[in-house]
Amino acid sequence: MKRILVGIAAAATLLATGALAADLPVKAPVYKAPVEVFGWTGFYVGGNIGYSAGQADNSTTIDRFLTGLPLPGTLIGTNSAKNAADGFIGGGQIGYNWQITNWLVGLEADIQASGERGSSSVICLACSDDGTNIVTRLDQSLNWFGTVRGRAGILATPDAVFYATGGLAYGEVNVTGSATGNFNQTTVFLPGNSSTRFGWTVGAGVEGHIGGNWTAKLEYLYMDLGSVSGGPMQLTGILVPVRTVAGLSYSSHFTDNIVRAGINYHFNSPVVAKY
Repeated sequence: MKRILVGIAAAATLLATGALAADLPVKAPVYKAPVEVFGWTGFYVGGNIGYSAGQADNSTTIDRFLTGLPLPGTLIGTNSAKNAADGFIGGGQIGYNWQITNWLVGLEADIQASGERGSSSVICLACSDDGTNIVTRLDQSLNWFGTVRGRAGILATPDAVFYATGGLAYGEVNVTGSATGNFNQTTVFLPGNSSTRFGWTVGAGVEGHIGGNWTAKLEYLYMDLGSVSGGPMQLTGILVPVRTVAGLSYSSHFTDNIVRAGINYHFNSPVVAKY
Protein backbone atom coordinates (compact mmCIF):
# COMPACT_ATOMS: atom_id res chain seq x y z
CA MET A 1 0.00 0.00 0.00
CA LYS A 2 2.86 2.31 0.90
CA ARG A 3 4.49 1.75 -2.53
CA ILE A 4 1.24 2.55 -4.29
CA LEU A 5 0.94 5.86 -2.42
CA VAL A 6 4.54 6.79 -3.28
CA GLY A 7 3.94 6.09 -6.98
CA ILE A 8 0.75 8.17 -7.02
CA ALA A 9 2.61 11.06 -5.40
CA ALA A 10 5.45 10.92 -7.96
CA ALA A 11 3.01 10.87 -10.88
CA ALA A 12 1.14 13.84 -9.46
CA THR A 13 4.39 15.76 -9.08
CA LEU A 14 5.33 15.12 -12.73
CA LEU A 15 1.89 16.22 -13.94
CA ALA A 16 2.06 19.41 -11.89
CA THR A 17 5.54 20.23 -13.21
CA GLY A 18 4.41 19.76 -16.82
CA ALA A 19 1.39 21.98 -16.28
CA LEU A 20 3.55 24.75 -14.83
CA ALA A 21 6.02 24.49 -17.72
CA ALA A 22 3.18 24.78 -20.19
CA ASP A 23 2.07 27.99 -18.51
CA LEU A 24 5.55 29.61 -18.78
CA PRO A 25 5.93 32.26 -21.58
CA VAL A 26 7.70 31.05 -24.74
CA LYS A 27 10.77 33.18 -25.68
CA ALA A 28 10.27 34.79 -29.10
CA PRO A 29 13.00 34.32 -31.77
CA VAL A 30 15.43 37.24 -32.22
CA TYR A 31 14.33 39.43 -35.17
CA LYS A 32 16.97 40.22 -37.72
CA ALA A 33 16.24 43.12 -40.06
CA PRO A 34 16.92 42.39 -43.74
CA VAL A 35 20.15 43.86 -45.03
CA GLU A 36 19.95 46.30 -47.95
CA VAL A 37 22.59 45.65 -50.62
CA PHE A 38 23.24 48.32 -53.28
CA GLY A 39 22.14 47.28 -56.76
CA TRP A 40 24.43 48.51 -59.53
CA THR A 41 22.23 47.64 -62.51
CA GLY A 42 20.57 50.66 -64.13
CA PHE A 43 21.08 54.17 -65.48
CA TYR A 44 23.13 56.86 -63.73
CA VAL A 45 24.17 60.49 -64.24
CA GLY A 46 26.82 62.55 -62.52
CA GLY A 47 29.53 65.17 -62.59
CA ASN A 48 33.30 65.26 -62.22
CA ILE A 49 36.27 67.55 -61.78
CA GLY A 50 39.96 66.89 -62.25
CA TYR A 51 43.32 67.80 -63.74
CA SER A 52 44.91 66.91 -67.04
CA ALA A 53 48.64 66.66 -67.74
CA GLY A 54 48.86 66.61 -71.52
CA GLN A 55 51.75 66.65 -73.96
CA ALA A 56 52.20 67.97 -77.49
CA ASP A 57 54.84 66.43 -79.76
CA ASN A 58 55.61 69.12 -82.33
CA SER A 59 57.52 69.15 -85.58
CA THR A 60 58.16 71.85 -88.19
CA THR A 61 59.51 71.76 -91.71
CA ILE A 62 60.84 74.87 -93.47
CA ASP A 63 61.55 74.65 -97.21
CA ARG A 64 60.83 76.49 -100.47
CA PHE A 65 57.20 77.57 -100.38
CA LEU A 66 56.22 76.64 -103.93
CA THR A 67 58.36 73.59 -104.67
CA GLY A 68 59.17 72.03 -101.31
CA LEU A 69 62.85 71.87 -102.27
CA PRO A 70 65.62 72.67 -99.78
CA LEU A 71 66.40 76.31 -99.08
CA PRO A 72 69.57 77.74 -100.69
CA GLY A 73 72.64 76.47 -98.89
CA THR A 74 70.72 74.37 -96.35
CA LEU A 75 69.04 71.05 -96.01
CA ILE A 76 65.30 70.98 -95.46
CA GLY A 77 64.83 72.34 -91.95
CA THR A 78 62.86 69.65 -90.13
CA ASN A 79 62.97 69.93 -86.34
CA SER A 80 60.93 68.78 -83.37
CA ALA A 81 60.16 69.67 -79.76
CA LYS A 82 57.83 68.61 -76.96
CA ASN A 83 55.87 70.64 -74.45
CA ALA A 84 53.41 70.13 -71.63
CA ALA A 85 49.77 71.15 -72.05
CA ASP A 86 48.19 71.14 -68.59
CA GLY A 87 45.00 72.45 -67.01
CA PHE A 88 41.90 71.78 -64.96
CA ILE A 89 38.91 69.95 -66.42
CA GLY A 90 35.30 69.46 -65.40
CA GLY A 91 32.12 68.03 -66.85
CA GLY A 92 29.40 65.43 -66.64
CA GLN A 93 28.79 61.78 -67.46
CA ILE A 94 25.89 59.42 -68.13
CA GLY A 95 25.92 55.64 -68.27
CA TYR A 96 24.30 52.27 -67.71
CA ASN A 97 25.52 49.29 -65.65
CA TRP A 98 24.73 45.59 -65.74
CA GLN A 99 25.60 43.67 -62.56
CA ILE A 100 26.22 39.95 -63.11
CA THR A 101 26.86 38.35 -59.69
CA ASN A 102 30.20 39.91 -58.66
CA TRP A 103 30.95 41.36 -62.10
CA LEU A 104 29.97 44.72 -63.54
CA VAL A 105 29.85 45.75 -67.20
CA GLY A 106 28.56 49.00 -68.64
CA LEU A 107 28.72 51.91 -71.05
CA GLU A 108 29.57 55.53 -70.20
CA ALA A 109 29.74 58.80 -72.13
CA ASP A 110 31.10 62.10 -70.84
CA ILE A 111 31.72 65.65 -72.01
CA GLN A 112 34.38 67.91 -70.49
CA ALA A 113 35.36 71.57 -70.49
CA SER A 114 39.13 71.94 -70.48
CA GLY A 115 41.60 74.66 -69.55
CA GLU A 116 44.61 72.85 -70.99
CA ARG A 117 47.23 75.12 -72.54
CA GLY A 118 50.83 74.72 -73.67
CA SER A 119 53.51 76.09 -75.98
CA SER A 120 56.99 75.31 -77.27
CA SER A 121 59.68 76.76 -79.52
CA VAL A 122 61.07 74.76 -82.42
CA ILE A 123 64.43 76.02 -83.70
CA CYS A 124 65.61 75.53 -87.28
CA LEU A 125 69.36 76.21 -87.09
CA ALA A 126 70.78 78.53 -89.80
CA CYS A 127 67.70 78.18 -91.96
CA SER A 128 67.61 81.83 -92.98
CA ASP A 129 69.64 82.83 -96.03
CA ASP A 130 71.81 85.06 -93.85
CA GLY A 131 72.72 82.11 -91.61
CA THR A 132 70.46 83.02 -88.68
CA ASN A 133 67.98 80.69 -87.04
CA ILE A 134 64.27 80.55 -87.64
CA VAL A 135 62.36 80.05 -84.37
CA THR A 136 58.81 78.75 -84.59
CA ARG A 137 56.52 79.08 -81.57
CA LEU A 138 53.55 76.71 -81.46
CA ASP A 139 50.73 77.20 -78.93
CA GLN A 140 48.20 74.44 -78.23
CA SER A 141 44.91 74.44 -76.38
CA LEU A 142 42.29 71.78 -75.73
CA ASN A 143 39.00 73.63 -75.26
CA TRP A 144 36.74 70.62 -74.71
CA PHE A 145 36.73 66.86 -75.15
CA GLY A 146 34.53 63.84 -74.61
CA THR A 147 34.66 60.05 -74.50
CA VAL A 148 32.36 57.10 -75.16
CA ARG A 149 33.69 54.07 -73.30
CA GLY A 150 32.93 50.56 -72.19
CA ARG A 151 33.51 49.61 -68.55
CA ALA A 152 34.18 46.21 -66.99
CA GLY A 153 35.07 45.46 -63.40
CA ILE A 154 34.74 43.29 -60.33
CA LEU A 155 32.92 44.02 -57.08
CA ALA A 156 35.50 43.80 -54.31
CA THR A 157 32.58 44.26 -51.89
CA PRO A 158 28.86 44.82 -52.59
CA ASP A 159 29.58 48.56 -52.30
CA ALA A 160 32.87 48.92 -54.23
CA VAL A 161 33.88 48.11 -57.80
CA PHE A 162 37.31 48.23 -59.45
CA TYR A 163 37.06 48.62 -63.22
CA ALA A 164 38.94 49.07 -66.50
CA THR A 165 37.60 51.29 -69.25
CA GLY A 166 38.34 52.23 -72.86
CA GLY A 167 36.86 53.48 -76.10
CA LEU A 168 36.45 56.52 -78.35
CA ALA A 169 37.83 59.99 -77.53
CA TYR A 170 37.22 63.26 -79.36
CA GLY A 171 37.94 66.92 -78.73
CA GLU A 172 38.70 70.36 -80.16
CA VAL A 173 42.44 70.95 -80.47
CA ASN A 174 43.56 74.47 -81.41
CA VAL A 175 47.09 75.29 -82.66
CA THR A 176 48.39 78.81 -83.30
CA GLY A 177 51.90 80.27 -83.44
CA SER A 178 54.49 82.43 -85.09
CA ALA A 179 57.85 82.21 -86.86
CA THR A 180 60.72 84.63 -86.25
CA GLY A 181 63.93 84.89 -88.26
CA ASN A 182 66.45 86.97 -90.24
CA PHE A 183 68.96 89.49 -88.86
CA ASN A 184 66.14 91.95 -88.06
CA GLN A 185 64.04 89.27 -86.32
CA THR A 186 61.02 89.55 -88.58
CA THR A 187 57.97 87.77 -87.13
CA VAL A 188 55.25 86.12 -89.19
CA PHE A 189 52.09 85.03 -87.35
CA LEU A 190 50.66 81.69 -88.37
CA PRO A 191 46.92 81.37 -89.01
CA GLY A 192 45.19 79.37 -86.30
CA ASN A 193 44.16 75.81 -86.97
CA SER A 194 41.28 74.46 -84.89
CA SER A 195 39.69 71.10 -85.56
CA THR A 196 37.74 68.36 -83.82
CA ARG A 197 40.01 65.36 -83.58
CA PHE A 198 39.01 61.72 -82.96
CA GLY A 199 41.19 59.24 -81.11
CA TRP A 200 41.10 56.67 -78.34
CA THR A 201 41.32 56.38 -74.57
CA VAL A 202 42.01 53.70 -71.95
CA GLY A 203 42.06 53.82 -68.18
CA ALA A 204 40.97 52.41 -64.84
CA GLY A 205 39.11 53.50 -61.74
CA VAL A 206 37.32 52.65 -58.51
CA GLU A 207 33.73 53.52 -57.62
CA GLY A 208 32.03 53.10 -54.25
CA HIS A 209 28.53 53.36 -52.79
CA ILE A 210 28.43 56.28 -50.31
CA GLY A 211 24.76 56.18 -49.30
CA GLY A 212 21.28 56.04 -50.77
CA ASN A 213 21.49 56.09 -54.56
CA TRP A 214 24.84 57.91 -54.63
CA THR A 215 28.30 56.67 -55.53
CA ALA A 216 31.69 58.39 -55.76
CA LYS A 217 34.54 57.49 -58.11
CA LEU A 218 38.21 58.18 -58.81
CA GLU A 219 39.40 57.60 -62.37
CA TYR A 220 42.52 57.78 -64.56
CA LEU A 221 42.41 58.02 -68.37
CA TYR A 222 45.10 58.13 -71.04
CA MET A 223 43.86 59.86 -74.19
CA ASP A 224 45.34 60.19 -77.68
CA LEU A 225 43.68 62.72 -80.02
CA GLY A 226 46.07 62.33 -82.94
CA SER A 227 47.74 65.22 -84.79
CA VAL A 228 46.76 68.68 -85.96
CA SER A 229 48.74 69.77 -89.03
CA GLY A 230 49.03 72.99 -91.04
CA GLY A 231 50.90 74.49 -93.94
CA PRO A 232 52.83 75.19 -95.90
CA MET A 233 52.47 78.85 -94.89
CA GLN A 234 54.53 81.57 -96.50
CA LEU A 235 57.19 83.22 -94.31
CA THR A 236 57.22 86.57 -96.07
CA GLY A 237 60.12 88.86 -95.18
CA ILE A 238 62.15 86.36 -93.18
CA LEU A 239 64.48 85.09 -95.92
CA VAL A 240 66.56 88.09 -97.07
CA PRO A 241 68.71 89.35 -98.73
CA VAL A 242 68.26 86.50 -101.22
CA ARG A 243 64.47 86.89 -100.68
CA THR A 244 63.73 83.27 -101.38
CA VAL A 245 60.14 82.63 -100.35
CA ALA A 246 60.05 80.00 -97.62
CA GLY A 247 57.17 77.82 -96.45
CA LEU A 248 56.52 76.47 -92.96
CA SER A 249 54.60 73.25 -92.26
CA TYR A 250 53.89 72.02 -88.74
CA SER A 251 52.30 69.15 -86.86
CA SER A 252 51.26 68.79 -83.19
CA HIS A 253 50.42 65.35 -81.81
CA PHE A 254 48.28 65.69 -78.66
CA THR A 255 48.14 63.11 -75.83
CA ASP A 256 46.70 63.44 -72.34
CA ASN A 257 46.88 62.00 -68.82
CA ILE A 258 43.65 62.67 -66.92
CA VAL A 259 42.88 62.20 -63.22
CA ARG A 260 39.37 63.08 -62.08
CA ALA A 261 36.98 62.53 -59.18
CA GLY A 262 33.25 62.25 -59.70
CA ILE A 263 29.90 61.55 -58.13
CA ASN A 264 26.97 59.62 -59.67
CA TYR A 265 23.26 59.30 -58.92
CA HIS A 266 21.83 55.86 -59.80
CA PHE A 267 18.21 55.46 -60.86
CA ASN A 268 17.82 52.13 -59.12
CA SER A 269 16.71 50.97 -55.67
CA PRO A 270 18.74 49.09 -53.08
CA VAL A 271 18.26 45.32 -53.27
CA VAL A 272 16.97 43.68 -50.08
CA ALA A 273 18.96 40.60 -49.20
CA LYS A 274 16.86 37.49 -48.56
CA TYR A 275 17.89 34.82 -46.09
